[in-house]
This record gives sequence, structure tokens and C-alpha cells, in this order.
Amino acid sequence: MSLIAEEISVAYGNHQALRSVSLTARPGEVTAIVGPNGSGKSSLLGAITGTLPYQGRVSLNGRDVAGLKPWELAAQRAVLPQASRLAFTFSVIEVVRLGLQTGTAGDQPQVPMQALARVGLAHHAERTFQDLSGGEAQRVMLARVLAQVWAPVEKGQPRWLLLDEPVSSLDIAHQLQVMEIARDFARAGGGVLAVMHDLNLTALYADRVAILSQGERLAFGPPAAVLTDATLSRAYGCALRVSAPPPSDIPYVLPHAARA
Repeated sequence: MSLIAEEISVAYGNHQALRSVSLTARPGEVTAIVGPNGSGKSSLLGAITGTLPYQGRVSLNGRDVAGLKPWELAAQRAVLPQASRLAFTFSVIEVVRLGLQTGTAGDQPQVPMQALARVGLAHHAERTFQDLSGGEAQRVMLARVLAQVWAPVEKGQPRWLLLDEPVSSLDIAHQLQVMEIARDFARAGGGVLAVMHDLNLTALYADRVAILSQGERLAFGPPAAVLTDATLSRAYGCALRVSAPPPSDIPYVLPHAARA
């Protein structure tokens, strides 16, 4: 019962964005995809979510997603894109209810408010979505996808959160809040696959990390095994040093200026 991407390739015209990239995300874990801009992170997630054409195979909980109907996919995984725009004026609670309508908790009308409370925005339920700040809007969209897969495990099947840069517009307190939500979802038996930019948050919260560079996978494994000086410096094209303060031994990454 995993999310498996096998030999995924994505092309934009003559540009090959991904070249035969594979990874496996497991329930009970947070799996992160990191790499520099243009490395193929969002292209890989787009292939996995079906928003981009691709070559290769993606399977979810043992079934090829190419053979699943949209409602079957919506019942198993929820997708948080980098940015979400609404063409119509909705209240915050109405936006979150969109997730409820496409998911598996449609008979639980209390879920949208619970999801808003989980992201710290229950007091904004009746506000107009377009009046929110960028960070608030991002958290409302997270509440929407949480409502869609509210139970991390249902009928013995794990549910999945697929997140594209979920903390990009957030201050540090809300970054930690969102990562704790992802961690709790995985701890309860669901699976999380997240595109990340912040290497230190990745080291702190991810169980496994895929490092991409120029459309290829450079490394995949636990943070302590793959977040190394050599691999990160190669991926990002600049000198990086990874350290681990006692007693946690959680690695953290420091940039080093290339001058004396």
C-alpha cells in the first residue's frame, strides 16, 4: 500500500524536464522532494497527480492510477498545488467544503470547521477568500485538502496528501504548524509526499528525501543519509555544509560564501 512512481519522464516540447525518475512513498511517512529551481520537483508531482502528461507508471495503493476514475482518485489522495485561484467569490468555509464534497467524509458536516481549526483559521470561516493574505489563503487550501482525506486510513487503505511547496508563503510559526499537520497525518497511518524548498524543515520532518537535479534523481533515502555536503553541493551548484548539533543529530544546512 504505497505510492510508487516508476521511470517517470516529462517533456515540455524539446525540453526534457524529467528523465526516468523513480521513487516510493510509504504510508506512515513524510516523503520530501527537494532540489534547485528547474530540477523537476513540480514536474514529478504533476506527473504523479496526473496534471501533466508523462511516460512511466504511477501506482497508488497497488493500483495503476491510469485505470482509476477521478472519483476513485479523489477518495484516495488530495492535492495541494503551489497556488490556487478562484474565479468566483467564496467564503472561507465554502472553499473548505469543496474538499468535503470531493472526498470521503461527505456525511460529516462538522469536518470543514474542524479542518479550519486545525490550520488555525476557524475564526475566519465567514471571511471572503479573496480578502485573505497569501499565507492565510495557503492555509485555507490546506484545510480544503485535509477535509477531502480527513481520515488518514479508511477501510484499511491509507489516504495521501500530495503537497507542492506547502510552506512557501508562510512565516516560521505557520511553517512549523503545517509541517506538524503533515507529520501527524503520517503518524496516523496516511502518506505524505511534499515538494519542499527549505532543507532544514525537510531534515526535521521528512522520513525520506528525494534530491533532484537537472531532471534526474541524485539520491533517495533518510535525511541523514542523503543530505550530505557532496550531494547537496552537486545538486545546488554551490558549496554547502551539513552539520548535526547534539543531541538530536538532525542535520542542518549552512551556505558558505565562495570567497575568503
